[in-house]
Amino acid sequence: MGPYEVFARSQKFFVYTVSASRPTAMLSGGLAVVPDYSLADVDAGVAPEPDVVVVPAVAAPNGKKEAPLREWLTRRTDRGAHLLGVCNGSRLLAATGLLDGRRATAHWSALRGLARSRPQVDWVRGQRYVQDGTVTTTAGVTSGVFGALRLVEQLAGAGEAERVGQELAYPGWSLHGPTAIRAQRWAPGDLAYLLAVVFPWLRPTVGVGLVEGVGELEVAAPFEVYASSFAARTVPIAAEATVTTRHGLRLVATPATAGALRIDRLVVPGVGAIEEVDSQLLGWAADRGRTVELPNGGQAADRFSFDAMLGDLAGDSDQTTARVTAKSIEYPTEQLELAGAGWPWRPTALLALTATAAIGIGWVPAAATRRRRR
Repeated sequence: MGPYEVFARSQKFFVYTVSASRPTAMLSGGLAVVPDYSLADVDAGVAPEPDVVVVPAVAAPNGKKEAPLREWLTRRTDRGAHLLGVCNGSRLLAATGLLDGRRATAHWSALRGLARSRPQVDWVRGQRYVQDGTVTTTAGVTSGVFGALRLVEQLAGAGEAERVGQELAYPGWSLHGPTAIRAQRWAPGDLAYLLAVVFPWLRPTVGVGLVEGVGELEVAAPFEVYASSFAARTVPIAAEATVTTRHGLRLVATPATAGALRIDRLVVPGVGAIEEVDSQLLGWAADRGRTVELPNGGQAADRFSFDAMLGDLAGDSDQTTARVTAKSIEYPTEQLELAGAGWPWRPTALLALTATAAIGIGWVPAAATRRRRR
């Protein structure tokens, strides 16, 4: 969704979505999109032959299910398309063989495994993006913005890339700025992430209210932040069953007429005032006794959308989880203003309870044996 908004903000590009699955394609965090075309539509000429193909991560890049997609990407390359692999979209590109003999990067946690499984590729650590010929690969998911802006510069000119980049306000981005970033690795502080993954019980459910015309990155922020943190489950909710974003992306949501859904919070991204929220969504929240929260409401217009959601995560969960999540998506933290608890106490308490229960279960047979011996 980051590259989608980057390209769609420029009138130099016509952007469309394509998928092997119809009528919807699942995204991370529980969100779904209605693709504009199928893979076959592009092959048949129903959709324009792409000059750029953005490749996201998929669950099983080497699997049989993704074979048509791998073959489709190879055909696009043969016809001269630029490829932009975002985060672990590089795993899918590697599975096609299109990265063999090239320099490339991916999410920092995947690089060691990729170096073992695909030694034909020169894997690079500590770079926002790596460009080798017509193939560009990026680090963690928010780095896709950098890779997309680089292609805007090359295909539409430096002035166009400068304009779009300034509008997005990604922290630290500049047209000819450095591409080097910290070479991340697992560290003791990442225990917060491990606890959240291992002990997911009692996680709250966050309803993400979607309004017509919301920005793509504003939508991506809550789903990516909460999905990456494992601190909460996210559910898209809107006045109707589908929502169209600012630049025409069609998203699937739970309609406000649904009665059985239970949530703990309702956050509406990309909205500055409560008057901008659909009345049906407001009524749905009121019927359930939930306050409509606007994470972007107090944020300056020149701040990137992920700042507000990481701040929301820190306040709802804790600061450590927010910082580990920023590391996971390779997002800078120097500009963040975080308030909240310092440590994730919910999974920590569950760890303590689990350990206590395990000790108790192990103690019962031993105590029974000693009692029989007496």
